Amino acid sequence: MDFLQFDSFLGRILELPPLVLWVFFCFSNFLENVFPPWPGDTVTVFSGFLSSSQDSPLSFFSVVLATYFGNLLGALVMYFFGERILQFLKRSKFPFLSALYQEENLRKTLVWFRKHEIAVVLLSRFSAGIRFFVSIVAGMSKMNIIKFVLLYSFAISLWCGLLLLGGSLLGSNWNQIIVMLSYYNRVIGFVILCFILYFLYKLRRKEIQS
Repeated sequence: MDFLQFDSFLGRILELPPLVLWVFFCFSNFLENVFPPWPGDTVTVFSGFLSSSQDSPLSFFSVVLATYFGNLLGALVMYFFGERILQFLKRSKFPFLSALYQEENLRKTLVWFRKHEIAVVLLSRFSAGIRFFVSIVAGMSKMNIIKFVLLYSFAISLWCGLLLLGGSLLGSNWNQIIVMLSYYNRVIGFVILCFILYFLYKLRRKEIQS
């Protein structure tokens, strides 16, 4: 999108009613928690930029509220989904679904999560793929809901605060953050892949030894 096209696009956005924009940004943050492919971080950076634009219908504070409530609502939906998914897998008569329910492996996963839940929930907000699964596992492990909300709220403040401030301070150069995010996500994705492969290797080794 060249400058003239973006300028025209921005003009149309600024003409929208404030409530419509607020609901959209809130829903975007909700959606990235329940549907990881959604580019929620990009929209968050853009919302920070928009709040600093001349004649913006939204203040920076209102964008912060939309970001917070959207993220928290999405995380809670996945948390309560995690509480119920075990029973669904147990009752499932579909082979490919019931195969997902391996009691011993699941028990080990939940024990590990309970041991490291504080660090995992705090760090999960820094990766779209991780935050999606962590909210589910938190519900499956029956993590204290107040503890989950407080930790996730702190994580939202850290990550989304950086994105919003970056978008607001960089102004028309906000898209530079998107470029940095693309590199960041590649690095994080590679680290996660290595961790998963190492975890599977250790699990397979234990099975062979036993």
